[in-house]
Amino acid sequence: MTKTQDIGNKLWSMANELRGKMDASDYRDYILGFMFYRYLSDHQETYLRENEVLDVEIGENINDAYRREASGEDLADYTQEISSSLGYAINPEDTWASIMAKIHDSKIKPSDFQDMFDHFEANAQLNNYAENDFKGIFSDINLSNSRLGASTNARTKALIETAKLVDDFDYHNDDGNDVLGDVYEYLIKQFASSSGKNAGEFYTPHEVSQVLAKLVSLGFETKDDSVSVYDPTMGSGSLLLTVGNEIPEGRRTTIRYYGQELNTTTYNLARMNLMMHGVSYDNMTLRNADTLEMDWPDGLSKDGVDHPRSFDAVVANPPYSLRWDNNESKLKDARFKDYGKLAPKTKADYAFLLHSLYHLQEDGTAAIVLPHGVLFRGAAEGVIRKALINKNQIDAVIGLPANLFYSTGIPTLIMVLKKRRDNNNILFIDASKDFQKDKNQNRLLPEHIEKIINTYKE
Repeated sequence: MTKTQDIGNKLWSMANELRGKMDASDYRDYILGFMFYRYLSDHQETYLRENEVLDVEIGENINDAYRREASGEDLADYTQEISSSLGYAINPEDTWASIMAKIHDSKIKPSDFQDMFDHFEANAQLNNYAENDFKGIFSDINLSNSRLGASTNARTKALIETAKLVDDFDYHNDDGNDVLGDVYEYLIKQFASSSGKNAGEFYTPHEVSQVLAKLVSLGFETKDDSVSVYDPTMGSGSLLLTVGNEIPEGRRTTIRYYGQELNTTTYNLARMNLMMHGVSYDNMTLRNADTLEMDWPDGLSKDGVDHPRSFDAVVANPPYSLRWDNNESKLKDARFKDYGKLAPKTKADYAFLLHSLYHLQEDGTAAIVLPHGVLFRGAAEGVIRKALINKNQIDAVIGLPANLFYSTGIPTLIMVLKKRRDNNNILFIDASKDFQKDKNQNRLLPEHIEKIINTYKE
């Protein structure tokens, strides 16, 4: 068992005891939010130390020096300087070290938790360039939620126990590398597995993400400069991160992440997830919006001309057969107008596909998970499918095993799309029989993933 799994299992077990009667999906926001706050506070402390921002006196730790120097009228100067570098700033009395000191000394007040989030939100506005990355990121942590406890004292006690739980572990492996981001991702998976059909809203199983990531990254080797990847239904951001992991470690700082997510809670999870995996705020552009109603992100110019943002890779696991507004006016939308019909009102699968394809660079690759019905349903979908074939934009169709996802047991497929192809054949791969059967879910093993990718390449 890895250090990540060990910490994750212990956290998960202890969290289940702490949450009592609260649903796992509700408690998720508290424990993951506190983990992210600790990460930001530790990251700020590292910045202050490594850049020698403070004069640390003998016998002082970095947090004591920060509390001493960044006080009174000087506080604004320090938070402004920190924010200009990190994109955010945490006040001395609100650092994780300060909060935990109050807890251990039994001096924590119910208002202290609310103050630390309110002060963070105020400081998020100091850096105009980073404001959208940090603004409202803790908005889902409802400190007045009666499910935490019936009284203010009971709720405060629950928050104290959650903070202690997060503080109780050393998030470094035997090599000294930080594994906090990996533990965070592990907990997201655990919460997904306990959330039933709602899990599909925020989590794509890692093995499926790996297949998508490996497919779209095959062309990255020829790119010497930065690489852009976009997920129009990004959930918790795990799929974006998996694509990033396919890039050699020395080049990962050159990848730029773009994503859009309708659910605000899930959008906040994604922002936290990317940053806890070392993605700088200026290397990610994430939006909280309806992908099919609010195109990404340039839209029409003042002259009425559409200049779409395009990406080297597009990956997506959109909600299957979602209802959407297929008003006839959308036939004029640049994303859909060249394919003859709009996706049916009760099945938005092809709407997500065409959106993804529209934002793909000429030499890029898109990979999208879809239900099997997109291959054979007729009417409008048949018209769109025929147009895709005539335009030679379908590169491959990969049939996956059933019961891979937490949200549904139906078999799915991956459709690989390109705008520029050197042949007009469509490769079909039937991988539906290659899986390991686990207790609740089927799983793709590394050898199954390798078989799919090698078959596609060869």
